[in-house]
Order: sequence, then C-alpha cells, then structure tokens
Amino acid sequence: MPAQFDPQLLARLTANRTSRRRFLGGGAAAAAALALGPSVLAACGSGGEGGSGATSSAAPDDGSPATGEVRISNWPLYMAEGFVAAFQTASGLTVDYKEDFNDNEQWFAKVKEPLSRKQDIGADLVVPTEFMAVRLAGLKWLNEIRDSRVPNKKNLREDLLNSKADPGRKYTAPYMTGMVGLAYNKAATGRDITKIDDLWDPAFKGRVSLLSDVQDGLGMIMQWQGNSVEDPTTESITKAVDFVREQKDKGQIRRFTGNDYADDLAAGNIAVAQAYSGDVVQLQADNPDLQFIVPETGGDWFIDTMVIPYTTQNQKAAEAWIDYVYDRANYAKLIAFTQFVPVLSDMTDELAKIDPKLASNPLINPPADMLAKLKSWPALTDEKTQEFNSLYAAVTGG
Repeated sequence: MPAQFDPQLLARLTANRTSRRRFLGGGAAAAAALALGPSVLAACGSGGEGGSGATSSAAPDDGSPATGEVRISNWPLYMAEGFVAAFQTASGLTVDYKEDFNDNEQWFAKVKEPLSRKQDIGADLVVPTEFMAVRLAGLKWLNEIRDSRVPNKKNLREDLLNSKADPGRKYTAPYMTGMVGLAYNKAATGRDITKIDDLWDPAFKGRVSLLSDVQDGLGMIMQWQGNSVEDPTTESITKAVDFVREQKDKGQIRRFTGNDYADDLAAGNIAVAQAYSGDVVQLQADNPDLQFIVPETGGDWFIDTMVIPYTTQNQKAAEAWIDYVYDRANYAKLIAFTQFVPVLSDMTDELAKIDPKLASNPLINPPADMLAKLKSWPALTDEKTQEFNSLYAAVTGG
C-alpha cells in the first residue's frame, strides 16, 4: 500500500478534537416517543444488486471486480486523515464521503419514507449504532454483506462475530466499539474508584453524573444489581430505574448527561461519572488525574456498525470498503485517530507500529480481564425500546 499516512500527524489530530460520541445528543431516552412510521410498509422487492429493485439479500457474487463510486455516510470526526484517499488509490474506486450522520433517530426519521418505498437515499454504506442497524435489518432494509467480498472479515473479534444481535454478522459490520464504565477525577475523589458502590459514597453527594442513554446509563447498574444486560426485562429495568430515582431524590446525582460531563469532570465539579472510554483517553492528555475503570461487576459496550442499505447503487464497492477497513494495518490508522477500541482481533502489533502508546493503552487495547467484564445488549423490539426509554426518561427528564 502506498505510504499515504504520517503516524505523527495522526497523533496530533487526536490531541484536540471532540469525540464522535458527542454527536449523539440526548441519546435514546430523548427519542422515547418517536414513532416508527411506515415500518409495516417494508416489503421485499425483486432482483438486482441495488437500486429500487433491491431485496434484503444481495445478488449472488459473479466474481467481477468493483468499479465506479461508493457513497459513504458517516459520523463527524470518525475518519482518519488520508484514509479515503488511500482506499481510492488501492481500489481504483471513487469515494463520495460525507460526515452527515449526526443522530440515529434523526437519520431514521429522514430516510424511513424513501427506504419504505425502495428509493435511493444517497448512500451505499452507512454507519448507524447497532440498535439502529438491527432495526433496519428487521425491516429488511439492508442487503446481506457477502463473505466472498469481505475476506478480511476473518479478522473480526470473535465476540462481535458471534453477537446475538446479528449472528455471523450477515447484515452489520462492526466499525468501532467503546467501553462504557466509570471515569473519576482522583484530585476530587482523593482515592481510587473500583465499583458501582463508590457512586453512592456520601462524600461525593452532588458530584456524580449518570448517562442519560438508557443502555449506557442503566447497564452497569443492572449488572451491579445481579441482573443481565444480555437478557433485559421490564423488571430488571424498573429495579435499576427505581434505585437511580432514590439516588436522585437524595441529591447524590448532580445531573444526567450525554457526553457533556467532560468539562465538569476535568474541573472537579463531578468527582465520578459514567463515561465512555474514548472520551477519557482524550481528556487524560491534559489531565493525568482522570482515570477510567470498568466496574468490578461489569460495564457494557457501544457498537457502531457499517451497513449496506438495500437501495445501494454499488454493493460491490461498499463491500470493498468494508474489506479495506478490516485489514489490520489499515484499521490501525482509524484507531489512532478515533482512539476507540478495535473491532478487530490481535491489533497490538499494528497499533505499536504507529505508536507504542496506542498498543499499551488499556482503554484502546484492553487486556483480557477487562474485556471479560464487558457485556453487550441484545437486539430489542421497538416496543421494548420505547418502554425502557420511557421508564428511564421519567427519571432523567429526557
């Protein structure tokens, strides 16, 4: 591959930028009342590799190479400098790359009508969060990602490949993952934080923040209560919500946040916060007092995925992009920029080639014992999603 990348440039680019997670806004809780709209209109069409006649399964692979243009819709601040150009050089394809995916529910509201009518949405590959990708798959609005076109799929982490959300990853290709755990300012706490119980220490009254997203906010609390995020129930959600309500009423919780905990955490106004690992990696560069841990009883993942809408105009080119991303050397450059957790296995050597600090940072390249404490939510029905969001929003005010 041509030498398109300057590793030192990648490191500098990450130093003073906003996390992609900041673009999630109020999260799922804020969208609790959003109606699905014409979900029932999703219907199987016939024939073709894309366009208005596409079905939810791509055409058989005829073995011919990908040609033409691939249109990609991604979140802001989620692509390394030079990566698109390097792909174009390596593949001979043209990329129309847009950073126009700012919120899962807003995007869905924009595309559900044309997708229901099998009309082009202007993108051949999109990067929704897993819950949204699963919704699209359930509506049969995604094409299958053909293994014959993505040989580098073998590099995917085993836990992601075997996900209950999409067994074998037929329709969703993980792009980035991040850990949801606890961040703390040691200058403010005066001690190390290791467990959920530490959130309720009276010494931190009014200096604790929880995430407003129902899965990210409640997941670790449910596990602390002995319940599973992999099999959530109304009862387990309600139990966690009731406990959070008690702590809110006591004044223990300062506020519920999206990613806007960073400034208060750095200033010491918040002593302990539910947080995303990628945020803390960036914050630590300026404030070594900030630490991130996965609680003893467990935390959870967020997963963003690459999907191919069934209205794609270039299935082969979209699959070529996924395969290029899944090459470990290429993917290491994305991780150097985003500083999230790789979706590919055995990334240590490639990360070390860019910067040994990337490979040794447990928030980017977690050790096995940390990985073992992280769980993923399953695919939820839209009814369950709305029910759980509503229960939590009643407490958070979302």
